[in-house]
Amino acid sequence: MTTRKTSAVAAPAKGKLSRMPSKGREVQSQFFTFGDPESVLDRREISQYFEIWHNGHWYEPPLPTARLAQVFNMSPYHRSAVALKVNMLVSQQVQSRWLGGDDFERWALDFVQMGNGYLEQVPNLGNRVAVIRHAPAVHMRAGVKADVFWFINGPIGQSHEFEPGRIFQLQQPDVAQEIYGLPEWLSALQSGLLSENATLFRRRYYLNGAHAGFILYVSEPLADQKTVDQLEEKMRQSKGVGNFKNMLVHIPKGKKDGIQVMPIADVTAKDEFSNVKNISRDDMLGAHRTPPQLLGVIPQNNGGFGSVRDARDGYYELEIVPIARRMLRVNDWAGVPALSFADYLCADGSVIRQEGNGFRKIPASQVR
Repeated sequence: MTTRKTSAVAAPAKGKLSRMPSKGREVQSQFFTFGDPESVLDRREISQYFEIWHNGHWYEPPLPTARLAQVFNMSPYHRSAVALKVNMLVSQQVQSRWLGGDDFERWALDFVQMGNGYLEQVPNLGNRVAVIRHAPAVHMRAGVKADVFWFINGPIGQSHEFEPGRIFQLQQPDVAQEIYGLPEWLSALQSGLLSENATLFRRRYYLNGAHAGFILYVSEPLADQKTVDQLEEKMRQSKGVGNFKNMLVHIPKGKKDGIQVMPIADVTAKDEFSNVKNISRDDMLGAHRTPPQLLGVIPQNNGGFGSVRDARDGYYELEIVPIARRMLRVNDWAGVPALSFADYLCADGSVIRQEGNGFRKIPASQVR
């Protein structure tokens, strides 16, 4: 947590008025404080760890899985890039009697977003595979015992130990440990949070009327404290909904410049909002290696981004096929052809076809 040095006089609480007496004047000086405590939960430390510790039953993941699930919606570009990969995988999956479309989609989403995807093997009476179901990655933990996994429901405190060999784990490898995977996009986490914070700041900026903020400096002696309180209340009412209001201040026999309005913000909000959003967007697209035209990003130049079909074909071959190859490992684990993918037809007529646990690109002239 951050600490702040304090002087001998305690700072006033947020949103409360602090009045300090002024000698020789009936009207008291007034000071306001604004701002919330700074959060440290979204700092870089969230992506740093030293070891994978365990409680005697299961290993704790290097990053909180609940937080990884929360940042799924930190930016439209991040969620759209994740959804694009999942959608392209779902569109090519061939459903089987062991693995259905709904379980596959949830498994694919967990793998892309969380870096880990889990499937549960449900046996029949003959102890053969009856069905393969999705197990939510946010609740799964790798057991200390070999080939054992746990289901942990954190808020309730419930846990369930699966029998050895019942859970298949597909992970995005991490260079620091081999128990859990980490998502590929993790390097863009801070950029995504920055984009979210910039948007929230701009919303609050307008909602609280800060874009019309000013200091009302009154050098004329007012009648009494009641007049000061009335002026303060009118200024408070100018914030929030309907904040564009006019205010009349009447001081009989007042002097020129007795009341001055000093702007402290302006409607353009020179905080580089557009640059922050654009740079953070590029960081996220770079981490996902996703062509912008596939996400609906509007080009800023007259030339555009090029052919959408060519970008889609290249993206499928370079990004989707490697993920699909990893997913096909479930067939070896289950001992049945639970997962397969349909042929992908490219714009030039060539076909990317699954062959065993791999894929091969067949030229248009050889497609049958």
